[in-house]
Amino acid sequence: MCVCQTMEVGKYGKNATRSGDRGVLLEPFIHQVGGHSSMMRYDDHTVCKPLITREQRFYESLPPEMKEFTPEYKGVVSVCFEGDSDGYINLVAYPYVENEALEQDDMPERDQPRRKHSRRSLHRSSSGTEHKEEKPGLASDSSESIQETKSPRVDLHIHSDVPFQMLDGNSGLSSEKISYNPWSLRCHKQQLSRMRSESKDRKLYKFLLLENVVHHFKLPCVLDLKMGTRQHGDDASEEKAARQMKKCEQSTSATLGVRVCGMQVYQLDTGHYLCRNKYYGRGLSIEGFRNALYQYLHNGIELRKDLFEPVLAKLRSLKAVLERQASYRFYSSSLLIIYDGKDSRAGMFVERRPEMCLKRVDSSLPESLQDGSSTEPGSSAQPKVDVRMIDFAHSTFKGFRDDPTVHDGPDMGYVFGLESLINIMEQMREENQ
Repeated sequence: MCVCQTMEVGKYGKNATRSGDRGVLLEPFIHQVGGHSSMMRYDDHTVCKPLITREQRFYESLPPEMKEFTPEYKGVVSVCFEGDSDGYINLVAYPYVENEALEQDDMPERDQPRRKHSRRSLHRSSSGTEHKEEKPGLASDSSESIQETKSPRVDLHIHSDVPFQMLDGNSGLSSEKISYNPWSLRCHKQQLSRMRSESKDRKLYKFLLLENVVHHFKLPCVLDLKMGTRQHGDDASEEKAARQMKKCEQSTSATLGVRVCGMQVYQLDTGHYLCRNKYYGRGLSIEGFRNALYQYLHNGIELRKDLFEPVLAKLRSLKAVLERQASYRFYSSSLLIIYDGKDSRAGMFVERRPEMCLKRVDSSLPESLQDGSSTEPGSSAQPKVDVRMIDFAHSTFKGFRDDPTVHDGPDMGYVFGLESLINIMEQMREENQ
């Protein structure tokens, strides 16, 4: 039981779920498509994740012109887990009190057994939990410990009206349809397993509060891209640096400066999200990466050509900003590209494609696409898209935290990844005019 349960929360975010009268009940963020740390929903506009000191300080030190391209940093909360009468574990957030909660890099080294690394590992290197400061042993790969933890209650309050289906390695659809992105559920179960295994020594955790960047999208289609030609931080051990370099050499990180870490894309013809994870992305060739990007921009009926210009404009603007950030390095960070699967032309698609099994399409569409509120076909309104940088646990710049290694010029590995992405999208636009 949480040691701080007598504390009262002074302020709740919009539609935050209370745990009794004391804390905010955290639930899995259903649209998490990649990463290692479990992203949790705090309220409609806010998500939270385990705090890594370097990442927190980086958010606090962001250059003003980068803030357009990063989630808004909203502060820190204390998080503990509480078991209910049925044996389920819930994560509950409370106002942060100095010196009571620990971040993930506070655990003594002796309490942190080394995590196994393998091709089948469930963890993503971009997350802060592999940072040297916090010793990655907190993230055990033990399948036994995961199985010992009762399934989290992911159906309590927040879920998607649209089912998710993960595409397996053979590009076939999985038979299971769930109301959460499967990667989100996977990360959440691991997070609970880690926290339960530490429960004897550790009662409180520090979590970062960040803007929920998909909040404004009714059917968020999300592409998570690992950016840059190098993923290991300056403080990485030789062993870790070698592992990360090998991953880059064997993927499009080396050839393009970018690789797929995960995605979900709404399919208008079937009414569900198609999902891919980081293991799919690691095995892609250059042509495979192009195909993945094409799939991300395809709604199951046609290619969303209307997305090319707004996405390209965002990418070019970000590239210009990063080219001005001398000494900055964003090792192991990711880039999210987001657009709305609720296309204003959805009604037109359904009307003109009677062969698409209209009854099946209509019944699978959420009410938001059936209420007749879509704009008329031919609307010239440009679709809303967003591009955000995330995951800064290995980032650095001159004078940051007294880092001994100082780099010259902008992060050209990241810029190279943006250039590749821009070039591929421009080619795709030309080929599909």
